[in-house]
Amino acid sequence: MARLIDTGYLGRDRTIGAWERDGVIVDPGPASTVDAVLAGLGDIELRAILLTHIHLDHAGAAGTLIGRFPEARVFVHEVGAPHLIDPSRLWNSAARLYGAGRMAELWGEMLPVDPRRVTALSGGERVEGTEVLATPGHAGHHVVYLDEADGSAYVGDVAGVRIPPADLTLMPTPPPEIDVEAWLRSLDALADRRPESLRLAHFGEAADAEAQLLAARESLQLTAGWARDGDRDRFRERLGDLIAAQPPESAERMRLVMPPEQLWLGLERYWRKRGEDDSR
Repeated sequence: MARLIDTGYLGRDRTIGAWERDGVIVDPGPASTVDAVLAGLGDIELRAILLTHIHLDHAGAAGTLIGRFPEARVFVHEVGAPHLIDPSRLWNSAARLYGAGRMAELWGEMLPVDPRRVTALSGGERVEGTEVLATPGHAGHHVVYLDEADGSAYVGDVAGVRIPPADLTLMPTPPPEIDVEAWLRSLDALADRRPESLRLAHFGEAADAEAQLLAARESLQLTAGWARDGDRDRFRERLGDLIAAQPPESAERMRLVMPPEQLWLGLERYWRKRGEDDSR
């Protein structure tokens, strides 16, 4: 039976969750919240860490946990694997986005993972009772784990962010890897597998997978369309109005998990790159 461990990111519930099932944890969250994850694990001896992608809010605690559980292995897409083994480039990239002075507060310390403990994936593998599905778009190395026992899917960021009790789904679009077209194809590929429920990192379980995937598709198309004309202020205004219409506790957590400026930056970069490619 899978259960959600609330990491209590920055002192708030319903922001970042780690899913645990039978000694396997999917996306353990940042190193800054590893104590909450360890408390949630209790006496469980961790044997595997499955990463949907290597962003710090999903994978930052992997190195710390590997140090605590000497038999555990980390499974991650082959493109992300080198950045777990040597996280310096990943860390420096995040520092440019968040500011070097905030990195310790937000993410803790991302420790490297011994390469002998890393298994690289490309999609199509079966790992710990799940099938690995490549789902690029949010990041080129994003994967989903389809649970063959109960019909659920551990989806990382591919199916969006939804903070209970609100129903609003928004898509996390930070730079530098956003690819809207690839993301839409990934949503289609996941829908074709007909999971019964989706286990989100942000936040909780979407019991109606079909409805959540549709909401994710519509949200991505909406915000990508807003960004296409290059009007940063108008984008932020529209997004701010959407978020402000939600219950206050959900709106606060949505802004924390997905700062509106980052959503703009990722989509602006996507459209700019598209324009550069089209002009060649």
